[in-house]
Amino acid sequence: MDPRSFLTGLFQTAVDAARPEAMLARHLPERPKGRTLVVGAGKAAAAMARAVEAAWDGPMSGLVVTRYGHGAPTSRIEVVEASHPVPDEAGERAAARMLASVRGLSRDDLVLCLISGGASALLAAPAAGMTLDDKRAINKALLASGAAIGEMNCVRKHLSAIKGGRLAAAAYPAQVVSLIVSDVPGDDLSVIGSGPTVPDPTTCADALAILARYRIAPPAHVSETPKPGDPLFARVENRLIASPIQSLRAAAEAARKAGVTPLVLGDAIEGEAREVARVMAGIALSCRRHGEPLPAPCVLLSGGETTVTVRGKGRGGRNAEFALALALALGGAPGIYALAGDTDGIDGSEDNAGAYVAPDALHGRDGRAALDDNDAYALFAASGGLVMTGPTLTNVNDIRAILVLPG
Repeated sequence: MDPRSFLTGLFQTAVDAARPEAMLARHLPERPKGRTLVVGAGKAAAAMARAVEAAWDGPMSGLVVTRYGHGAPTSRIEVVEASHPVPDEAGERAAARMLASVRGLSRDDLVLCLISGGASALLAAPAAGMTLDDKRAINKALLASGAAIGEMNCVRKHLSAIKGGRLAAAAYPAQVVSLIVSDVPGDDLSVIGSGPTVPDPTTCADALAILARYRIAPPAHVSETPKPGDPLFARVENRLIASPIQSLRAAAEAARKAGVTPLVLGDAIEGEAREVARVMAGIALSCRRHGEPLPAPCVLLSGGETTVTVRGKGRGGRNAEFALALALALGGAPGIYALAGDTDGIDGSEDNAGAYVAPDALHGRDGRAALDDNDAYALFAASGGLVMTGPTLTNVNDIRAILVLPG
């Protein structure tokens, strides 16, 4: 067995299991009496729009926004590209157009909303009293703080005119059906993309408390979101069509077919990337040395979204940082290999999906210095360990696979 090919294959299987064209059609609603308007945002938005066009048997029009480089050819639904993870003017213009397009619809009309991870940054509609620069500054501070995705999106909802259920509220009384690809631990619909069509259980006080926790200066204005039970959501249905656990199960089945026993450790693992790596390394070493919780050959699979508190000046997303910390914790132990990658193909703001770890990954390199400087990208670029896929046009968050071989 070639460990890198095996792990790359598992990662690709996980990505393929979350492709919109594989599952979207069966979740489409019935045609309405009136118009069908398609809106949406996220890293999978263009691929989802293309899948809708292929499956929908009636007239439609619409607009979706996706990350630069994540577009796909469509004929009836316009695809706009904008900045992620820090919003820009293109995302602001797209969000304004989207809100305008859903206003004034009737009960006979349908708004089909396509939401995937990344929508929160791509739908940049500042709340009253805020500017795009205000949102950008807070977004940058949150990204560097180590805040969890749920915390970041709580804040984003209270700084927005479109998130936290406000898109659905603007579309009332039309029927709203959202097809959602989850990239958040626990698949909380109100967190995915900051829930533009989902009532928001969080409050302004919650958002301000998060900003205070991470010592981020609050804006002059925060706004309250529509809550569960609001009649504005009476004709809204949110359908989860792809999730991290589905991809992990697909990868696990591929491992079994290859004669390697899989163990899915969870689909909602959070925490500092380097600390999660230390825990995962301990489990892998136990498998190698003691056959517990599984004897080799086995593969440890996990999903979720770790965080990175940026203290250095280097390059590297959370998956590369996880991989570097894992290599340090393993200390070159023989027979243990790993791959960590983001299923959207982009690790943070870099051009790699993640990184691959072999026992000699740190040979002749100062891994500790690189980790201290948050510079995992440069180390794996030098070692040949970067995993490069390009945009995959889907997003069910991170997939980590640690292969333990006997010997």
